[in-house]
Amino acid sequence: MTLRRQRQAKIVVTLGPASSDHDMIKSMIIAGADVVRMNFSHGTQDDHRERYKIVRQIEEELERPIGVLQDLQGPKFRVGKFENGNIKLEKGQTFRLDMSTEPGNAERVSLIHPEVYDAVSSGDSILIDDGRLRLRVKECGADYLVTEVVNGGQLSNNKGVNLPGITLDVTPLTDKDRSDLDVGLELGVDWIALSFVQRPQDILEARDIIGDRAGIMAKIEKPAALERFEDILPLVDAIMIARGDLGVEIAPEKVPGWQKELIRSCRLSGKPVIVATQMLESMISSPAPTRAEASDVATAVFDGADAVMLSAESATGAYPLETVEMMERIIQSTEQHHAYRSIVDALQPQAEATIPHAVASSASRIASQLNAAAIVSFTSSGTTASRVARERSSIPIISATPNMNTARRLALLWGSHSVHTETIASFDEMADVASRISSEAGFAKTGDILVITAGIPFGVSGSTNMVRVSEC
Repeated sequence: MTLRRQRQAKIVVTLGPASSDHDMIKSMIIAGADVVRMNFSHGTQDDHRERYKIVRQIEEELERPIGVLQDLQGPKFRVGKFENGNIKLEKGQTFRLDMSTEPGNAERVSLIHPEVYDAVSSGDSILIDDGRLRLRVKECGADYLVTEVVNGGQLSNNKGVNLPGITLDVTPLTDKDRSDLDVGLELGVDWIALSFVQRPQDILEARDIIGDRAGIMAKIEKPAALERFEDILPLVDAIMIARGDLGVEIAPEKVPGWQKELIRSCRLSGKPVIVATQMLESMISSPAPTRAEASDVATAVFDGADAVMLSAESATGAYPLETVEMMERIIQSTEQHHAYRSIVDALQPQAEATIPHAVASSASRIASQLNAAAIVSFTSSGTTASRVARERSSIPIISATPNMNTARRLALLWGSHSVHTETIASFDEMADVASRISSEAGFAKTGDILVITAGIPFGVSGSTNMVRVSEC
C-alpha cells in the first residue's frame, strides 16, 4: 500500500492510552500521521516498548517508513504532595517552599530540588501549574524560600514549577532520562527530543551518549535557549518549538513572534522544525476544533514549519483519529490557498556559495521551469534531501535512500516522500530506480520529467554535486 500525502507539511502524533492498539495507530497513520511521538514523561518503559513494536509492524504492512520520536522528560521541577490533596492560595499571603518531605498544607509545600535554592534570588518570580499561580520570592535560604502569592488559586499535588528568566545549573539528562534513553536507543528510535535545553553544552552532553544513532532534537521552551539559539541550532538535527512551557516562561504575546523567527532560522539552516502544543487542544473533548485553533495550525504551515504536532489530543483525548483527520484537512486547505505560495516564496533563503546548496537550488528551479513530476533526491545521510526541502519547491520531493534509518528520519522533513531503495552504483541505475519509484508511488507516469539530485561518488554522505534531468 503506497501512502502518498497530498500535502507538504508533516503531522506528528503522540501515542498514549487513547492510541495504543494496532488498529488505532494504523488508522492514524493512514489518515495522515507521518511521525509518532513517545512521550516518556508518561507511561512505563514497557508501554513504550509495546507501542514501538506495533509501529514497526504497521510500517511493514504499509511499506512506508515511519519516524519514531522519543521525547525525554528532562529536569522538570514539581512541588510535593499536600495533606488533603490540594489547597487554595490567596493573593498576598505568605507561602513557603522547602526541602522537607512532610506533606504540604496551606502554609508550605516541599520542593525537593536543591538547584532551585542555589539559583533563585529575592524578587524572582516562581510560576506553578503552567503559570496559573505566581509567587514572588521574599526571602532565600539554603533549603527554603519564603514567597508572597501574587496570583492565587487552587494548588494540588505534584504540579510543575517554572522559573522564568533563571538559568539553572542542571544537566538536561536526569537519571530517569538516561534510563529511558537506553531503552530508546536499544529500540532504535529515529529522533530523540531533549527537554528544557538551556545552552549548547546540553546538546554536547547528549551527543556524547547518542552519537549518530538517532537525530537529536532540541525543545525550545526556556528563555535561556532563545538567548543561545544561534549557538544551539548548529549542534542539533532538528528543533521543536514547545510552546507550552515556553508560553509560561516568557510573556504569551511574545510566543508568536518567536515562533516565526525560530522557523525562519531553521529553514535557513535546513534543519526540520516542529511547532507543538495545544494546536487542536479543544479536540481533547470535542469532535471539532475552535476557529482560533484551525488558524493556529494554518499559521505554522504558512510560516513554513516542517511539521505540526498533536499532544494530548491524540494521546489521551476522546477523538484521536478525528484530530489527525482535521489536521490533515487544515494543512491541505492552507497549502492550496492562493496566498500560500507567495508567502512561502517570500521567505526563500539565498543559496549558499557551496556546491551542495547550489545543486539543490538549481534542481528546484529546473523542476519548476520544466514542470517536472518530481524531484528525486538520492541521499545517504539525508543532507541532500534536506537541502532540496530547504528550497520549499512546489514540485514533490522523493527522498530515496538505501539506509532505512535515514528514510525514517526523513519522514519528518517538509515535502519529503521517503522511499527505502537498493544501493545505487551507476548513472543508468540511478535513472532507472528514479523512474520506478516515482511511478510506483504515483508521482509520475511514462514520459514525465524527473529532476534527479545525488552525490558522486554514490553513498558518500554530504557530497551533493549532481543534478540530472530524466524522463520517467
